[in-house]
Amino acid sequence: MMKILLLLLFMIPLCLKKNMFWMVQMFMFIMMFIFMNLTINIMNYCNLSYMMGLDFISFGLIMLSIWICLLMIMASEKLYKYNFYSNFFLLNIIFLLFMLFMTFSMMNLFMFYLFFEGSLIPTLMLIMGWGYQPERIQAGMYLFFYTLFVSLPLLLGIFYIFNEMNCMMIYFLKFYNYNLFFLYFSMVMAFLVKMPMYFVHLWLPKAHVEAPISGSMILAGIMLKLGGYGLLRILIFMQSISLKLNFYWVIISLVGSMFISLKCLCQIDMKSLIAYSSVSHMGLVIGGIMTMNYWGCMGAYVLMIGHGLCSSGLFCLANINYERLYSRSLLLNKGMMNFMPSLSLWWFLLLSAAMAAPPSLNLVGEISLINSLVSWSWLTMIMLMMISFFSAGYSLYLYSYTQHGKYNIGLYGFYTGVSREYLLLMLHWIPLNIMFLKVDYFMIWF
Repeated sequence: MMKILLLLLFMIPLCLKKNMFWMVQMFMFIMMFIFMNLTINIMNYCNLSYMMGLDFISFGLIMLSIWICLLMIMASEKLYKYNFYSNFFLLNIIFLLFMLFMTFSMMNLFMFYLFFEGSLIPTLMLIMGWGYQPERIQAGMYLFFYTLFVSLPLLLGIFYIFNEMNCMMIYFLKFYNYNLFFLYFSMVMAFLVKMPMYFVHLWLPKAHVEAPISGSMILAGIMLKLGGYGLLRILIFMQSISLKLNFYWVIISLVGSMFISLKCLCQIDMKSLIAYSSVSHMGLVIGGIMTMNYWGCMGAYVLMIGHGLCSSGLFCLANINYERLYSRSLLLNKGMMNFMPSLSLWWFLLLSAAMAAPPSLNLVGEISLINSLVSWSWLTMIMLMMISFFSAGYSLYLYSYTQHGKYNIGLYGFYTGVSREYLLLMLHWIPLNIMFLKVDYFMIWF
């Protein structure tokens, strides 16, 4: 684990030199390759030290973090081209990746909390520093206060556990079983806001719409997954109370998912639509984790990885259109098939992955989640049918609206995609569909 961390820390001087934009990205590719080849024991923790360690959930999410971070650099070529504080941008991304790496590999509950909250700072800097409209300040405040409002109870909960047990190692906590309502509520709520669950989701569309492309990618790709990771870790030592109270969260998240799917059909801003679709998918993930059965936890994990790649790719597509038209409105982004026919294929491929068409990871995840929720209660079938139907509905709505129709007559200056953009989209789509072949790995870790 330290070799990856040291590689990350020694990349900091590169950020401060001129014309090192692509070099940092190359180093991230190398880092990804080293990390992929780590020996991983599927059934238990491996690469253990006093503080850090890996199990299969951490391994997949760290790999996703490194991948999304290097793709963020590739998507933000405009900053390098216009020299818009590109060195500081690289430094910010490395700091963010460091925080995420530490969050997912920490064995100590307090250190996990520290890095979990710390990852908020570079994200906030991305939104406020490189965002588009003046509303980005308000969006940043929304993100900050929603997260901080529920993070203090989480900290108090962690202190209470330490006071009771004199130990904060996540691995040892599984031998305990707390049956305390306030502890349960304070621990779970912080992760539900991060997911975000319906009712506490308002910060997400705001943050997404105001964030630059890199901010949107990291928010959709990793930040939402922090909540799911936290839930998978803490529900282990709160099993008895979880079995009594979890059905409230399942109901809220499933009904919320359906409402959000309907809300997607009313959106006219591309980024806003993709952001709301993320809330809808995460609702299913919350439902799966809260059923606390084998299929649910596996499905949640697979869907988190799949959604991270798919949603990030969709934001890249929306940004490619934005860089041409300087508008994200669906009313102006029409008839793109006339201008960028080859990009139309990528819209189709990524949107079909978003509505869980084979052979994407989303399909495996959703089948597992549907299996877990229906076995938990047959009444969830009604909501799941609606969610699946509307999910396909808003994906087709976005595709048909942007690709077909009469294009805006004001479009004179225009150029089709460049190879960097096609590579960027391919690097989102290929892992999303190739991992389908090795889905047995995802299914046996639990």
